[in-house]
Amino acid sequence: MLTGDDFLRPERRIVSGAVHYFRVHPRQWEHRLRMLRAMGAECVETYVPWNLHERRRGEYDFTGLADLTGFLDTAARLDLAVIARPGPYICAEWENGGLPAWLRAADRHAPLRCADPAFLTAVDTWFDVLIPRIAERQTDRGGNVVAVQIENEYGSYGSDAAYLRHLADRLTALGITVPLFTSDGPTDAMLTAGTVPGALATVNFGSRPETAFATLAHHRPGDKHWCMEFWNGWFDHWGESHHVRDAADAADVLDRMLTSGASVNIYMAHGGTNFGLWAGANHEAGYQPTVTSYDYDAPIDETGRPTAKFHAFREVIGRHLPVGELPPEPPRLAPAVVPLTERRPLLDALPDLPATERPLPPRFEELGHDQGMVLYRHELRGPRQQETLELAGLADLAQVFVDGSLIAVLRRDETTGTPLASAADRADLDILVESLGRVNFGPMLGESKGILDGVRHGRQTLHGWRALPIDLDDIGWLTWGTGDRDTPGPAFHRGVLTVTEPGDSHLRVVDGDAGYVWVNGFCLGRYRAEGPQQTMYLPWPLLREGDNEIVVLETGARTPRHVTLDRDADLGTPTAAPAD
Repeated sequence: MLTGDDFLRPERRIVSGAVHYFRVHPRQWEHRLRMLRAMGAECVETYVPWNLHERRRGEYDFTGLADLTGFLDTAARLDLAVIARPGPYICAEWENGGLPAWLRAADRHAPLRCADPAFLTAVDTWFDVLIPRIAERQTDRGGNVVAVQIENEYGSYGSDAAYLRHLADRLTALGITVPLFTSDGPTDAMLTAGTVPGALATVNFGSRPETAFATLAHHRPGDKHWCMEFWNGWFDHWGESHHVRDAADAADVLDRMLTSGASVNIYMAHGGTNFGLWAGANHEAGYQPTVTSYDYDAPIDETGRPTAKFHAFREVIGRHLPVGELPPEPPRLAPAVVPLTERRPLLDALPDLPATERPLPPRFEELGHDQGMVLYRHELRGPRQQETLELAGLADLAQVFVDGSLIAVLRRDETTGTPLASAADRADLDILVESLGRVNFGPMLGESKGILDGVRHGRQTLHGWRALPIDLDDIGWLTWGTGDRDTPGPAFHRGVLTVTEPGDSHLRVVDGDAGYVWVNGFCLGRYRAEGPQQTMYLPWPLLREGDNEIVVLETGARTPRHVTLDRDADLGTPTAAPAD
């Protein structure tokens, strides 16, 4: 197995591949890692998303998708070294770049990713829990961790050298003895601000390796050439196209790097899935939420199967390093149609949930609620002449109801106001706000969700709100009763899938507009008819022999009558990934 010394040794060419444990069902880790081995990689790289492990301050989870040490140990059994990237920030098109929402519960503008005492205290406390789990698995202690990242692409965000120094010193104090490194874009500004004296500097890019390594060499003439993220594909946003990259083009860049003697981490080798509500967002051309699939057009596709890019990469790597044997492909389900025979209106299911009363609508973070929805309720006193009802600082999507009737759907970056009049002495004003994912990159990192600056009718601020957080991770609170299928508004729908033997499949919500899907209580993620993604990956470990419950929460205006299970994925109309 590789060692920390190998990670730094210029003459030792290494091929690694990114596989994120939190984007793969734990029962599929071994298969995905065997696929990585078969492609020729001798090392796996993974981020560690802080917000998955500490969703609420002081409460830690290392189970299920969050079983980091289980993943590291699985890699060790397969003789794979590990490059660990513990954050505290990871980007990764992941909710809030991996930072917990509670960091800004008290102050929506609290400093992040700098030497602010409050932020450093939170990071130090988290590292006290996390880093020993990594340290005890380092190669110089008989484990398989060969290197640890200090921070991620920091030069794209900030310039606080004291912050980076603090992180490096903290990692060392907590027992990290394998090499520390940073990774940044190959520009002067990024490498100047993002690197740490004494730690290896690496670069991230998708093309023009000669130029990237020349820039790196200018700043770090003695450092080994490492491409820590070779972007061989790309991610997708809702409402855009599905990004793909030509296999021959990507393989050519990989070959040029390996021929030059550089080491490479293929990002992504296997992308996986943004299960639940963990997909992040960007804000380059307005708000751009990321889709559920993180297939990334990677060489190992979302279902763990080899692609044309896999075979092209395997051939290139085989010229320089040994490759392994392909494992058997996972089983697949036969196509099926599952009727959705039960319906439960969302607003009817909520009265038993606890509510918080505040003069102004509280942000999600103030409620200790990081994802999902919040229902804001207000008693509107009238009569009122028609004026604009404005939601100031809406993030991200709101449905406005008056006395149970939907009057408007409002979206950030589009419209946050609607005309409203009332002839009654009082009316029930309900505003259902949905988070579609926190920005994970750039200056808007750490954004809040909900209604950030109050609700106004005309010039008058409306005071007196009850806020009901709606947990969409665990819908065990949901009860089923009778309901009129034609009643408008968001509603849960349920059906039963019967299988004789579990297998992989791709679930499509037919006649759905937007919403969420659960299989046996596990949230697959979001669906949106606008695409590009049209099917959701359903991993075989989520199914059991016999009956399986499928629940759909349709939040749009349509009424899904059934879902289909398809053999192949439909990720949308392809377009060329950006050349970077």
